[in-house]
Amino acid sequence: MSFLFKLFKPLAYVSLPVIFIRTFAMSSPKGRYYCRLGIYLGCLTAIATWGAVVAATMSIVGRRFDVNFIIARTFHALTSRVLGIKIEVEGEEYLETRPAVFMSNHQSMLDILSVAKTMPMRTSMMSKNSLRFTPLGPFMIMSGAVFIDRGNNARAVRSLEAAGELMKAKQISLWMYPEGTRHLSQVPDMLPLKKGGFHLAIQAGIPIVPVVTENYWRLYHKDVFESGVVKVRVLPPVPTVGLTAKDVPDLAAKVRNQMIDALRDISVKVPAEKTTDVSPSGAEEAQDPLPSITMSSDGPSLSPTPSPGPSDRDGQISPPPETSRAIDQGLTSARQGSTASIASSSTGVRTASENGTETEEDEGMILVGRPT
Repeated sequence: MSFLFKLFKPLAYVSLPVIFIRTFAMSSPKGRYYCRLGIYLGCLTAIATWGAVVAATMSIVGRRFDVNFIIARTFHALTSRVLGIKIEVEGEEYLETRPAVFMSNHQSMLDILSVAKTMPMRTSMMSKNSLRFTPLGPFMIMSGAVFIDRGNNARAVRSLEAAGELMKAKQISLWMYPEGTRHLSQVPDMLPLKKGGFHLAIQAGIPIVPVVTENYWRLYHKDVFESGVVKVRVLPPVPTVGLTAKDVPDLAAKVRNQMIDALRDISVKVPAEKTTDVSPSGAEEAQDPLPSITMSSDGPSLSPTPSPGPSDRDGQISPPPETSRAIDQGLTSARQGSTASIASSSTGVRTASENGTETEEDEGMILVGRPT
């Protein structure tokens, strides 16, 4: 019995964190998000640490350009099973194009998982210079990654020229995100594409292979991280032979249009937003017409109001008797009064307006908070 106790006691202690994490993950959607995010980053850190050793070893034996392929496949095999995310790839035959510039849309750090599934052999990464100092940095450096300093145009151009010469000499491909930064939204879309990769492809005379990952907003965004299937479509190569720098804008527009069409085709359709039409007639019908005073040779007179329709009579409120008598007395006084009394009345109305009678514009200002 003591032997079994000694055997299962360490297992019990090891299982406590697992039980705690599982309980926290099931407590709320936000808890699930942070637990799965922690697992994802943990897998990324573990593979990156192990990848540094692999990269160093393979660099010694002269296979540094296969490091990304091995690390990527290992990361995908581990993380996809742990998180329950399956990557389905269409057009895998186009991944065999070499050398080529692979251009993919960039949504979030979850893209690493789709790249890990699709990255072909003898492919280097193009990345921003700041990634040198992340968990991915060590093996990216040893695997021949091309780092671009986006804050220095001269250095960026030199890096692209050197990459083009290396690709032709070693028959290797380059993977890049031409949007330049992440863009994740509920509606499938892409940012404008940076021109550097297109200049590189034209100068080296190598084709561009667009790789499109579907919009996975339903699986991953702020406070949401779920399991599911993510589709990736590899498009046919776009040739660049015979093109010049003047053709870069048209080439970039062509590739972007192809990628957006594929993105919207493979992404889960977003339901159209329902709009509610508000008829202004409702507000107009709610206002009761007021009697108007007209001038004639006999003096001012009260114009009769239009009789309400059948639908208006039910909700009509008759004025009290005191109001009716006041109106009659006012009309009588107006008929007997002189022009001076009419002018005095006009002056009184004008004074009331100048002293701050509230208008519709005032009401709107009050609703939004009038500055003091």
